[in-house]
Amino acid sequence: MSNILEVKNVTKAYKDVTAVNEISFSIEENKIYGFLGRNGAGKTTIMNMITAQLFPTEGEIKVFGEEPYENRGILQKVCFIKESQAYPEYFRVMDVLATAASIYPNWDEDYAQQLVTSFQLPQKRNMKKLSRGMLSSVGIVVGLASRAPLTIFDEPYLGLDAVARSIFYDQLLKDYSNNPRTVILSTHLIDEVSQLLEHILVMDNGRLVMKGDLETLRGQVYTIVGDSQKVEKYIKEKEVLHQEKLGSILSATIYDTGVSKDHLKLDGLGLEYVPVSLQQAVIYLTNRSRKQGGVM
Repeated sequence: MSNILEVKNVTKAYKDVTAVNEISFSIEENKIYGFLGRNGAGKTTIMNMITAQLFPTEGEIKVFGEEPYENRGILQKVCFIKESQAYPEYFRVMDVLATAASIYPNWDEDYAQQLVTSFQLPQKRNMKKLSRGMLSSVGIVVGLASRAPLTIFDEPYLGLDAVARSIFYDQLLKDYSNNPRTVILSTHLIDEVSQLLEHILVMDNGRLVMKGDLETLRGQVYTIVGDSQKVEKYIKEKEVLHQEKLGSILSATIYDTGVSKDHLKLDGLGLEYVPVSLQQAVIYLTNRSRKQGGVM
């Protein structure tokens, strides 16, 4: 797999705030990435730099091997759907779709119309008269139908009910399977999208605090529960992210970088293995990174 995005030592500083602080990572083609972290962590800032809407203060960004700034050929390959997208006063839903069709070479009009029907969008309505959920739906239609080689969704589900979010997730997976491309999904609804993701990047306070393969992470973070003396013996030489005690029962969440299979033997030790959700793992590991001041 080749890298379609390279971010090297990138910093974005304003007068009093460093929004992004010395971030480096790469993105491979035809995979789905989760860009995770709390609001204000710096996710949108880095995405704005990737899509040439902001300039980095320091560092280098290459998209498809080239700098994206004032590079029409590269920017036609990138579709960035963000929550705060502004539209001209007179734009209707149909105008947004027509404009997108003129920008993206891989635009699929039939698929766009299928999505419009699925999300029940009124094509002749002015964008300024749409609900928050409908605005999000328009962005989703553009992002999916663009078939851009690099498609970025920044909190794409705001205002959507559970049914509409489910339509988005189903369509994303189905169309990604039929038309592979690279997708970056920025969200704080971590557990809800965890089944979509292959790799994750986690930001906190302007820094990249975690990056890696999701399946590897799932094997590295787990919880054991049982008699406190037995649990304490088991975790003696392991890194403990969190523990809670209730009477004689101790619960300990472990970070095992060796992807140990010890937990498969827990039944014989009288201990219980409990999987950790992606959201909880991100919380624990982000706290760990804050304490250690490093990137995982």
